[in-house]
Amino acid sequence: MVIKIMYRVVFLSFLFLSCVKDGNFNDIPRACINDLEVNATFVEVQALFEEETIQIKEDWVIEGYVISSDRAGNFFGVLHLQDHPTNPTHGFQVEIDLRDSYLFFEPGSKVLIKLKGLYLGRSGETYKLGGTFTAFGNTSVGRLPVLKISEHIFLSCDSSDQLKPVLGQFDDLEKLRTNTLVKFEEMEVIEEELGSVFAVATEETTRTIQDCSEFTIALVNSGFSDFQEQTLPDGNGTITGVLLKNGDELKLIIRDLEDIEFTNDRCPEVITEFTSTEIFISELADPDNNTGARFVELYNSSTEPLDLNGWTLRRYTNDKTEISSTIDLSGFIVDAESTLVISPNSTEFETVYGFAPNLGVSTNSPADSNGDDNLELVDPFGTVIDVFGIIGEDGSNTNHEFEDGRALRNANVTEGNPNYTFEEWSVFNDTGDAGTTNQPQNAPEDFSPGVRN
Repeated sequence: MVIKIMYRVVFLSFLFLSCVKDGNFNDIPRACINDLEVNATFVEVQALFEEETIQIKEDWVIEGYVISSDRAGNFFGVLHLQDHPTNPTHGFQVEIDLRDSYLFFEPGSKVLIKLKGLYLGRSGETYKLGGTFTAFGNTSVGRLPVLKISEHIFLSCDSSDQLKPVLGQFDDLEKLRTNTLVKFEEMEVIEEELGSVFAVATEETTRTIQDCSEFTIALVNSGFSDFQEQTLPDGNGTITGVLLKNGDELKLIIRDLEDIEFTNDRCPEVITEFTSTEIFISELADPDNNTGARFVELYNSSTEPLDLNGWTLRRYTNDKTEISSTIDLSGFIVDAESTLVISPNSTEFETVYGFAPNLGVSTNSPADSNGDDNLELVDPFGTVIDVFGIIGEDGSNTNHEFEDGRALRNANVTEGNPNYTFEEWSVFNDTGDAGTTNQPQNAPEDFSPGVRN
C-alpha cells in the first residue's frame, strides 16, 4: 500500500511540475504532448482480439476522447474513450490505477495512447486496454500501474473538445455503440423504484429507467459515489451517460447528477387492460374422430381490435365449482371482426385443419374439454363476460353437452353473455338430450375454426 501511494505521488508530481512555467498554481496544470503520430484506428486495434486477452506487439498509437469522469466517484480506475467527440463509432475502456483521474483527463480531453505492451481484452461488447491480471491461470485485462501510465497515456496539447452525446433511439439499437456517450430523452425511474436511493452503500447497485413506451435501461450506480445516498428523481427528462451494451441489454453509467435532467412531468399512465362485451366464445370442438383436434374459438364482433392483456379463459371440469384450469390470454390482440383459435395440440391441429392455431396450450386446459365441462371468459377486472354451460352442473345429458361434437354460437349473437342461454347455441353431440342434436361431428369437415359462421 505504501509503495502504491508513493507511485501515485511520483506520477502526480511529474504531471504537476512538467507544466509549471510561470508560478501560477491557481489551476492544476496538465502535462501534454503534440509530437506523437497517430498510426492506427480503434477498429484496427479491436480487430487484433480473437478469443483471449492478448498483449499488443504492434508499435501503434491511437487517439481518443475522454467521456468518463471519476469526479463524483461513479467511475473508479477506468477511462472511457471514444474515437470522435461527435458521432463516435467505437470506444475503449482503459483500466488505470489512478485516483482522481479527472484532474488530468477531463471529459472532452484528447488523449494519445501508445499501445505496444498494453493488454487487449473484451467483456461482453466492451473492449478493454490496460495492464494484466491473472487469476486461476486465466489472464485478463487489469489496471495499468501508476508509473506505467505516463509511458502509455498522453494528454494531447489540443484544447478539449465539446462532446456531443449520441441521441439514443430504442427502435434502432444497432446504431448505439458500446463505450460511447449517449443521451436518452423522455426517461424516468420505474415506479417500483421511486423513493429509493441511487445505490446501496459500498455496493454497485442497478436501478431501472424507462421511456413512455416502457423500454428500459439499467442505470448502474456505485455504492461509493458522492450521490449514493441521494433519492432517485421522480420526474421525466433526459439522461446522459457512458453506454455499455451486450446485445439488446443496455447499461448506462452517469458521471454525476448533472447528467440527469428529470424536470418534466412523468409519462401518463399506460392503460393496457380493456374490457368489452363484444368478445365471446364462438365455437367449441370435441371431434368424434380425433381428440387431438379439439379447440376453442373466440370472436371479436367489434369494429376495433381488442387487447386481451389480463383476460383469462377458465374451465370447470364436470360439476366442479372451483376452477380446474386457466388460460392466460395476455399478449394477444384480436383484430376487429376476427377470431382467436386456441388448441391443446397445435401440431395435430395444423395437420388436421391445415393452419396453425393462434395459441397452443396444454392438454387438460380449457381448450381440451371432452364435452361435459363448463367455461368462462373473464376480463382483466374479474368480470365474467361470457360463459358456456352452468357452473356446478355436469354437462352430461344436458343442453350444454358437446361430447363427440360441437357447440357453435348462433350467427345472430354479437355479445358475450355471463348467463348460459341455450337458445344462443347450436349444440351437436352423441346423445341428443335436452334439445341438442344427436349428430357426432368429425374433423375437419364438420368444423370451421377461424371462420365465424
